[in-house]
Amino acid sequence: MGQKVYFGWFVVVAAFVVLFLGFGIAYSFASFFDGLEADFQASRGDVSLIFSIAGFLYFSLGAISGPLSDRLGSRPVVAFGMLLIAGGLLASSFAQSLWQVYLSYGVAVGVGIGFAYVPSVGVLQRWFVRRRGLVTGLAVAGIGVGTLIAPPISRFLVEILGWRGAFQVLAGVVLVIGLAAAWMLYPSPAARGLYPDGEKTAVGEGASLSGMSLRGALVTRPFWLLFAASSISAVGLFVPFVHLVKFSVDHGHDESWSVLLISLIGVGSMSGRLTLGGLADRFGRHRAIIIMFLGMALMHAWWYVSTSFWALSVYAVLFGLFYGGFVALAPALIADYYGAKNVGGILGLQYSGIALGSLVGPVAAGFAFDLTGSYDLPIAASAATAFLATAVILTLRSPAQWRRRLG
Repeated sequence: MGQKVYFGWFVVVAAFVVLFLGFGIAYSFASFFDGLEADFQASRGDVSLIFSIAGFLYFSLGAISGPLSDRLGSRPVVAFGMLLIAGGLLASSFAQSLWQVYLSYGVAVGVGIGFAYVPSVGVLQRWFVRRRGLVTGLAVAGIGVGTLIAPPISRFLVEILGWRGAFQVLAGVVLVIGLAAAWMLYPSPAARGLYPDGEKTAVGEGASLSGMSLRGALVTRPFWLLFAASSISAVGLFVPFVHLVKFSVDHGHDESWSVLLISLIGVGSMSGRLTLGGLADRFGRHRAIIIMFLGMALMHAWWYVSTSFWALSVYAVLFGLFYGGFVALAPALIADYYGAKNVGGILGLQYSGIALGSLVGPVAAGFAFDLTGSYDLPIAASAATAFLATAVILTLRSPAQWRRRLG
C-alpha cells in the first residue's frame, strides 16, 4: 500500500475553499454595482460604502477571530463565519433600501469573512513549519482563484436572475460548501495524532507549538513596522476592486470586457500566491515582502497613466501578482518573527490595521469621483500611500537580524 496523504494537505484544501468562497464573493462586488446603483438611485460613493464597510470588518475582526480560534479551534469559528456570509447574502436579496444592504451585505458578510479569514490561514502555521510560505500561498490562492472565477460567474447570474437572485444562489453555495470546508480545519496535527509537515516523529513540533505571546509581540518594533506599512498601503489596495471596472467603462471600453479586469487581478493574484510563497521559502520571505510592497506601488503609478484596455490589463495582472504575493507571505513572515503558538491573534491584530484603509480607500475614491468627475485624485493617492508604505517596510530588519539584536 502507498503512503497515506498527510492530513495537513486536506487542511490546506479546506482553507483554500473557505477563502475562495469568502473573497470570491467580496471581490465580485463590481458585478452588482450597476444593479444596486440603479435600484436604489444611489451615487458611486454611496454604493462603494457597502464594500468599504465589509472590508473594514473582515480585516478588523481578525483581532477577535484570531485569538478566538487559538482558544477554541478554527472549525467552529470559521463555520460561524460561513453562516453569516450566507445569511447576509440572503438578507441582501430582500433589501428594499440601501441602508438594509449596508447591514446585510456590509455588516453581515463583512463579519462573516472576518471570522473565516484569519482562523483558516492561521491554523496552517501549526500544520507546517518548513513549508509555511508554500502552503500559505496555496491556501490564499483561493482568494486569487475566487477573484478570477467569481466576477464573471456573478455577472452571468446577475444577467439571468438579477442581482437579488444572484445573491440567493451564492448564499446557497456558501452554506453547503463553506460549512463542509470549515469542518476540515482541525486545530493542529496533534488533534489527528500527527506531527507537523507529515514527519513520523516530533521534528519541528516545538516550532509548531511554541511562540511569543500576543502581549509580547505588541511591544516589538517589527510588529509596528509591519502594521504601519500594511495600514498605509491599504488606503489604495482595494480601490481597483471597486472602481477599476467603472474606470474602464468611463474610458470607452465595453462593460463585459471591463469586468474581466477583476478576473485578471485574480490571474495575477493566483500566480503570486502559488509561486512567490514557495520561492520566498528558498530566497527569504523578508526580502520578498519588500519587493511586493514596491511592486504594488509601481503598479498604482502605472494605472495613473493608463487608459487603453491593454494597459489596464497589464496593470490588473501585475498588481494582482504583487498583491497576491503580499497576502501569501504575510502570515508566514509573522510566524517567522513570533512563532506559531499565537499566530492567529498576532495576525488578526496585524490585519486590523488594513481595516481602516479598506474602509476609507474605496468610498473616498467614489466620493472623489462624484465631486470631480475623475479618478485621477484617488489613483494618485493610492500610488503615493503605496510608496510611503514601501519606505516604512525598508526599515524592517529580517527575523534573523532582529533575533540577533535581541541577543
